[in-house]
Amino acid sequence: MKPPLIAVTMGDPAGVGPEICLRLLADARVAGFALPVVFGDSSVLTQCAERTGLPAPATVLSAQDWAESRDRLDGPAVLDLPGFDATGFEPGRVGAATGAAAYRYIDAAIGHALAGSVAAVATGPIHKEALRAAGILHPGHTEIFAERTGAERACMFQYSEEVRASFVTVHVGYHEVPGLLTRERILDVVELTAEAMAKLRGRAPRLAVLGLNPHAGENGLFGNLEEERIILPAIEAARIAGLSVEGPLPPDTAFLPEKRRSIDAFVCMYHDQGHIPLKALAFDTAVNTTLGLPIVRTSVDHGTACDIAWQGKAKASSLFEAVRLAARLAG
Repeated sequence: MKPPLIAVTMGDPAGVGPEICLRLLADARVAGFALPVVFGDSSVLTQCAERTGLPAPATVLSAQDWAESRDRLDGPAVLDLPGFDATGFEPGRVGAATGAAAYRYIDAAIGHALAGSVAAVATGPIHKEALRAAGILHPGHTEIFAERTGAERACMFQYSEEVRASFVTVHVGYHEVPGLLTRERILDVVELTAEAMAKLRGRAPRLAVLGLNPHAGENGLFGNLEEERIILPAIEAARIAGLSVEGPLPPDTAFLPEKRRSIDAFVCMYHDQGHIPLKALAFDTAVNTTLGLPIVRTSVDHGTACDIAWQGKAKASSLFEAVRLAARLAG
């Protein structure tokens, strides 16, 4: 059986995206579970290959080639999306042009996924300042995909074998978090997480919801009763719906080894509550994905790493795992 076709966006040209895409295309192990097609600029990839000593892409397709031969592809390829001036930028230095290019690759991949011409999308790293410089106001991939696909509810989900976490809020300042927490939003994230983990585990998952405040509020001593007024009612609603959910757990002890062994996924109230343990435990292998979309989307769990861009130092393990997870979720 032919493995699923996975669109892999190249990410910001000035970051490590081109390098890790080259490593992915050259990795023979990927053929065992996916057929990756990098959505990006072939001239950028060629220059990156020359600079790093990595193999240049063996198969480069124009838009017409893609339309005519997509169904006959039998190996990794690059879908060339020209438009970025590969001679007028410096690796490691992002700007409006690189941000616009990164968004163009994403937009094209989403369009093909919605049309059903690819089974899933795995995204390379983008730079939020570059997006903003290009006039793109979305703070990250999660928000781009949610709006572009018209998802009624969506959330970020981080997956690794060590620990898994979903997020009620993501790219907002800490002072905004309490006002964004609602019973309905937390319940949505719990349900989306349960659905994803049931597919990955093949059984009903065990979930834990974290509190917002130190010691999960200590029975009202800390915070503004967010645990009692908002989080606990959402947990109780999830239980009534038949889900196995515990909490709210104190965030500082939720990720201890014994708890990680018994819990399939943690529902976190804000970005760093889950990202810190995830990146401490599984930085090279964790995968970011967006739940609730009509398409499958996964991503690397790291940024553009401009300090090492185009130097042959970047590891492709997170992108490799992102493609693997995309194939699993699309199956």
